[in-house]
Amino acid sequence: MVIVMKPNSKESEIKEVSKVVGSLGLRVHISQGTERTIIGIIGDKRRLGDVPLELMSGVEKLVHISESYKLSGKTFKPEPSVIDVNGVKIGGKELVMMAGPCAVENREQILETAKAVKKSGAQFLRGGAFKPRTSPYAFQGLEEEGLKLLAEAKEATGLLVVSEVTSERAVEIADKYVDMFQIGARNVQNFQLLREIGRSKKPVLFKRGTATTISEWLNAAEYIMNEGNYNVILCERGIRTFETATRNTLDISAVPVVKNLSHLPIIVDPSHAAGKSVYIDALSKAAIAAGADGLIVEVHPQPKKALSDAAQQLSPDVFNQLCKDIEGIAKIVEREFKYGG
Repeated sequence: MVIVMKPNSKESEIKEVSKVVGSLGLRVHISQGTERTIIGIIGDKRRLGDVPLELMSGVEKLVHISESYKLSGKTFKPEPSVIDVNGVKIGGKELVMMAGPCAVENREQILETAKAVKKSGAQFLRGGAFKPRTSPYAFQGLEEEGLKLLAEAKEATGLLVVSEVTSERAVEIADKYVDMFQIGARNVQNFQLLREIGRSKKPVLFKRGTATTISEWLNAAEYIMNEGNYNVILCERGIRTFETATRNTLDISAVPVVKNLSHLPIIVDPSHAAGKSVYIDALSKAAIAAGADGLIVEVHPQPKKALSDAAQQLSPDVFNQLCKDIEGIAKIVEREFKYGG
């Protein structure tokens, strides 16, 4: 349920309504839009009993949320959310670019990549330290040593760091090194892990599962938000279909659909969608044209020698040209991106 306040409601009226709701053992989330304030009620609504909230001063109406994804839906918060990750805002006018190797392999590799993507305009360095792989014999990542190398690269370049966490133990370790957690496609419905992320309050890049519907995806995001962490950025990375020409099928329609249903920002991962570097340029541009708030792209100084997902990683030179092109497309769709090459 949400309480819609009148356009001219006073701050004191908003505080009084919140106080009454809070006194009943319910949590509130206040969303102040350009025209009016909405107070979201979180918890067992039966505790409201017969309390006449609609008669309180400043209240315009009560709205019951029909969608199962209540906190991530637009009824709860009509205004688009802008997530601030240590100074970089995701979901606003400026597009965000996250780039780096699939996996952190060694110090030289990650430092070289970080300097290259920073020069091209990226704000985030991505790199896997905990690598869940299809085969148990494939490279599994450097774990904490990889996170330390990401932190060193951050110190050298000023880039923020995003890296995947795969367990509660990984969350505890990574929390010391990263600016934003990433939940990968395999863990989209690992609800215990999502609750742990929710309790951390740290921003999270939340990828869609390969067979997850948009409704299931938004409902999974509720597990994070219900613990009090509203700093969720969604990431479309392709879904599994009958097509075999690409690793997955990028669901471009997910971008406008999410924008219509949810207030959360959404970025696109063309690398995991395509699985082949030759298609990343076109998919990246299509994503921005469709309204995505940014991209997360895999970049490696020597893609052919990468220890994981070599076929889908761009060289720094190719990534640099992509960033230059994205700057031009951003202007057309009335967004901003600062190419730095």
